[in-house]
Amino acid sequence: MNYFKKIIRYALPYKMYGFLNIGSNIFYAIFSVLSFMALIPMLNVLFEKETALREKPIWSGIKNLKDFVFDSMNYQITQLTDSKGQMTALLLMVAFIIAIFLLKNIFNYAAMFFITFLRNGVLKDIRNDLYEKAISLHLAYYSEKRKGDMMARLSGDVAVVQNSFLSVLELIVKEPLTIIFTLIGMLALSPKLTLFVLIFIPISGYIISVIGKKLKQQSTIAQKEQGFFLSLIDESLGGLRVIKGFNAERYFSRNFKESTQRFYDISNKLLNRQNLATPTSEFLGVVVIAILLWFGGRMVLLEKTLDAASFIAFMGLAYNILTPAKAISKAVYSVRKGNAAAERVLDVLETFNPLDDKVDAQEKQTFDSQIDFKDLSFKYEDDLVLKDFNLKVKKGQTVALVGQSGSGKSTIASLLTRFYDVNKGQILIDGTDIKDLKKRSLRGLMGLVTQDAILFHDSVKNNIIFGLEGVTDEQVIQAAKIANAHEFIMNLPKGYDTNIGDAGGKLSGGQKQRLSIARAVLKNPPIMILDEATSALDTESERLVQDALEHMMENRTSVVIAHRLSTVQKADKIVVMKEGRIIEQGTHKELIAAKGTYKMLVDMQEL
Repeated sequence: MNYFKKIIRYALPYKMYGFLNIGSNIFYAIFSVLSFMALIPMLNVLFEKETALREKPIWSGIKNLKDFVFDSMNYQITQLTDSKGQMTALLLMVAFIIAIFLLKNIFNYAAMFFITFLRNGVLKDIRNDLYEKAISLHLAYYSEKRKGDMMARLSGDVAVVQNSFLSVLELIVKEPLTIIFTLIGMLALSPKLTLFVLIFIPISGYIISVIGKKLKQQSTIAQKEQGFFLSLIDESLGGLRVIKGFNAERYFSRNFKESTQRFYDISNKLLNRQNLATPTSEFLGVVVIAILLWFGGRMVLLEKTLDAASFIAFMGLAYNILTPAKAISKAVYSVRKGNAAAERVLDVLETFNPLDDKVDAQEKQTFDSQIDFKDLSFKYEDDLVLKDFNLKVKKGQTVALVGQSGSGKSTIASLLTRFYDVNKGQILIDGTDIKDLKKRSLRGLMGLVTQDAILFHDSVKNNIIFGLEGVTDEQVIQAAKIANAHEFIMNLPKGYDTNIGDAGGKLSGGQKQRLSIARAVLKNPPIMILDEATSALDTESERLVQDALEHMMENRTSVVIAHRLSTVQKADKIVVMKEGRIIEQGTHKELIAAKGTYKMLVDMQEL
């Protein structure tokens, strides 16, 4: 129950539904007992097993509550029988019992009605928090975890928690209340017979707990395996072209089948163990009923210490106690399974995020002077990617970072946007450490165009607007024109309302990149980061995109990470990097004249 104690906070906003559920369950339990207790005086009077009572009973204290209740019912039935006749009295008593059963079921429905809002509310809020946490976690988290596992937690695990949450409420409210009220009724009828039931409950509970002992462990394994094959689906669909191109369908299919086979095996063990709960509790219940029939029959027929009507009602109550007992046994299994799911959900929700904003983090709306990279050192795992990196980027400048793959160029962009935090040193914007700024405020100052244009299964217009509010159609069109995208957009079937497919699959590489540039233009940030924005394009597309980039960078501060050196010749400063350090910097002409690493790289690309 440790994990459910943490989950319970999600129920607090819906506590009113919880109270209404508890109230309904109390009335359900009361009417559940009354429905059987009401049979006793009716059977006794109608079949003349008890002397008809024609004097109204008098209340003589709580000790005689049972006698007072039964005598009162006896008196009312006698009055009916004398005035209306036996058949009319029987009819009215039948109607009375039907009314009690009706009220019992009305309150049962009411309890389920109210708990539905609580369950679904908890499901919604956990899923929302889990999604927010998932997209707020630092990128390093996903270099270790599979995306499919996160999908499994968001969908399957949260649903298991929701279902188990109902089981917990049944475990602590509805079924125990029914058992308690039923036991009170049984004790009133025969303490001796009730003793058998009280012996049965802990014995059956122990047997059921033994059966369900490994359920949580098996549930955790099954949920992890589900996350694994969801990851395979995600990777397969994302890399379908490569899989087909390398004839790797059999390899991926084999991996998927092996995963689903493992899931099949563990699910069989899990469900068979879970399914054992019902027949086990059913059999144990029948054993108790058999003992009660023998012992109770002996009391009625031989000892004459219990009348037949009370015995019939007692058996009804004994059967009535079996239903919640079975429900509790099922709930125990469900809670064990849900506990495993709750552990996986809370593992994400409670993950420490080193990139969370400081309590006193500042807002920053403008960029006024310069960006300073001071003595930066950074590593993803063991080896340093940047070593004592120093650079100043003044407002209005275009600074290009060039160098061989692995020299640390893209890492600079990731650190500036604070996708990662530096291990040593500082990045300052207008003299303020970016760690002291709110991430939303920091990233609001920046536009980002990456090598891979990230687009979404939506219209062209929504991909350009991308979360901005209060944007007019004219502003969208203007941004598209600056990005050299307006012409091809107008040639699409529905223009700006055309859906571009999953990840923009209906567009060419150049078209996708120009849409991502239009998105950055529309945001209109003072700082622009271009991470190899043209490296994946053909010559014609590169010309159009480069022209769009030059329009976009006008009057802006730009940090350009480039592989194709022909695209950075107009930069105010070119920084040449090697193994995480700056080895040269200057303008294109200065670096060519220096005849160093930059000139060698340019000559190699020209060749």
